[in-house]
Formats: sequence, structure tokens, C-alpha cells
Amino acid sequence: MTLEKRCPCGSEIAYTDCCGIYHAGTQAPLTASLLMRSRFSAFALHHAGYLLQTWAENTRPATLNLTDDPTIWRDLKIIKVKKGGISDTKGQVEFKAYYDLMGEQHVMHELSRFTKTQGCWFYVDGIVKATIQH
Repeated sequence: MTLEKRCPCGSEIAYTDCCGIYHAGTQAPLTASLLMRSRFSAFALHHAGYLLQTWAENTRPATLNLTDDPTIWRDLKIIKVKKGGISDTKGQVEFKAYYDLMGEQHVMHELSRFTKTQGCWFYVDGIVKATIQH
């Protein structure tokens, strides 16, 4: 994927003008839903460092290796956002992530929780509601 192409988060904006600014550290996501989108893009582009950096310290794994991950993340659909705005300190984002794995199409339906600490949003954890194979 070249930097001029559409951002993996599905925003219809070029990656460099969308999640690329968060991945580069130029700007921090102002809302939980923007962090969710930037994390989806990070999974799609195998930016493990960004994922760890935006993971809440108390739930963050010690390492995250995406180098050999065969998952191809295709699309993100935000279903519902609860709080997680600029003035909030907690938020939830319900979404469906579409991906290919070993030649088969899948959909993961998750409710993710986010928290804001010292002005920055972090992913806390998520409840997978369903994973469907097509």
C-alpha cells in the first residue's frame, strides 16, 4: 500500500492525512473512535509499536509480533460509540473488522473499551461478540 492510497481504516482519506499522522507521532487521536480506527490501520499495516504504545499499561502485553501474522485486514465498520469524546475520560467502540485468514473471509465483532490518561487515549480491552467465517 502506498502512502497516497486510501487509509485502511475506511475513512476514504489518504493514509498520510488520516491514521498516518497518528502512526508517525505527529498528532494523537482526540477521541476513542479515532484511536480505534488508527489501531485497525496499525494492525493492517503491521505497526506493532504503535499498537503497544496505545495500549493501556495495565492490560498491555509485553510484546506483540505481527511480522509473520498472515491476517489481511480488509475493512472496518464502526457500529456504535459510547462516550469517548474529547471531554470524556472513558469510552466504548463497537465495531466489525473484516479480514482474510488462510484464504477464508472472517468478521470479528467486538466491543472495545478505552481510557484517557494525561490527555491521551489508550485501548484497555475488548469483548469479542462473535467471529464469523464466510
